[in-house]
This record gives sequence, C-alpha cells and structure tokens, in this order.
Amino acid sequence: MKPVFYESALFDISRKKQVYTSMPSRHYHDAYEILYLISGDFYYFIGDRTYQVAGGTLLFMDIHEMHKLVNSGCNMYERVTLLFKKEFLQHFCTSGQSEELFELFKSDHRALKMTGIDQYFIEQLFQKMIQEGKKQARGYEQYQQLLLVELLLYLNRKLFDSRIDPMVESNRTHKKVLDIVNYLNQHYMEPLKLCEISRKFDISSSYLCRTFKEATGFSFIEYINNIRIKEARDLLVGSSFNVTEIAGMVGFDNTSHFGRTFKLMMGISPLCFRKQFKS
Repeated sequence: MKPVFYESALFDISRKKQVYTSMPSRHYHDAYEILYLISGDFYYFIGDRTYQVAGGTLLFMDIHEMHKLVNSGCNMYERVTLLFKKEFLQHFCTSGQSEELFELFKSDHRALKMTGIDQYFIEQLFQKMIQEGKKQARGYEQYQQLLLVELLLYLNRKLFDSRIDPMVESNRTHKKVLDIVNYLNQHYMEPLKLCEISRKFDISSSYLCRTFKEATGFSFIEYINNIRIKEARDLLVGSSFNVTEIAGMVGFDNTSHFGRTFKLMMGISPLCFRKQFKS
C-alpha cells in the first residue's frame, strides 16, 4: 500500500480515547509530530524502527518521516497527538534557537518513557495547549508557542542531558507482554503479584521481568504503580473520595503504602497534591 501524505496545519493538538486510528497504516506529514500515549499499549513504526509502546511514553517523528500505529490487540488506548511546523515558532525564536529545539527529531532515539511527576508535567502542558485552542482568548497563539517551546526544551534536556535511558527499538515481538500489559490496564485495582501473573500467562517470573522491561521500558512494578498513581491523581482532583478510599480504589492494600508510592513518584503527598491543584 502506497504511503499517504497529509498536509498539516501550523499547529494542531488533540487528545482522544480510541481503538482504531483514522490514519492509514503508513503515512507522513509536512510537520513535526509528537505522540504521547497516556494509557494502553500498541506497536509504533517510525522509519525502519519498531517500538512497543506502553502508557507514559512519548514518540517523536521528523518532517516527512514514515510512521504507522498497529493496535493488534484492538484494545482501548488514550493518546495526545501534537503536530506543528517550524514556521509556527518563526517569530518566537531565532533560526539557531529553533534548530536546537528541533534536535530531538534528528536523534537516533525516537521514544522516551516518562514516570510519575514527569508524566504529570507533560500532561499539564498538553492540556493547557488544548484549552488555549478551545477558548481562543486574547493572545492564545502566543501562549501555545510559549508552551511548545517549554515542552521542546524539557524533552531535549530529558533526552540529551539527563540520565534517563531512551527506549530502544523492539527487535522482536513480545506478544505475551502486550497481553500482560492489557491485563494490568484492566485489573490494576486488584492485587497483582508477579508470581501469579507469571502462572496465569504461563511464563517464568524471571523471563517476564526481563522481557517486560525490554518491551515497555518499565519494570513490572513500575508499570503497575504508574497506572495506579495516574488513576489516583484523577480521583484526587476530580472526586470527593478521601485518600484512604482512593488508595483502595486504585489497588493499594494500605494508605501508608499508597502515600509512600505517590510521594516517590510525584514528589509530594496525595493530600498536598489535592490542595495544590484546588488552591
């Protein structure tokens, strides 16, 4: 099938929950693209590389670079897609500054996993961009430009200056890992033990640990905590349930364990997070 070309707007961002993408399997744009997977899992092909992507992962596509999404399990996923052209920032940055900002799209690494507070920071930036586009208040385009520059600076620092290891491309299909990821996404509120999951999917615990990390970029425990803390954040902001209730609802066996994990991942306690957001 011949790849399909899409002409892009100067700036476009969307957030969707879906099973099927409206894009053809192989396509490219005349714009830079950042895709952030909030939840779910799928395979993503960028050029001649294949990435097995789980929630909390960012992908970067250069201008005219071929890419496609494959959701072979037909599972629900939620993602943010951001497309923009260099011209969108031409009055905001000098030519040299723009080249530095776009450096991540020329990198050998096209996938970056985020955990805890990094995910929240990224999601807040995306949400502000989306809200500005909806409200279109005075100076909204300038604010979107400012937010985009902040995002690009942040990602370049993460990719090139920090100790975070970028995800490597997937050299083989870990079909069973995708099945396990989907199971965890659906059952995160239940007790989940490595030994029990290993038995359920007929795979040794040691092999599961190794292949899970290879395929998703997260350890088994990191991924479970990642899902649970994301759900807890939403409940802390969008509900009146107390911290103890929320801990049980997202799968923690006690409030203390929940509080420690939340603070480790977010940098603040659940109560402080709720007060900070609602203040």
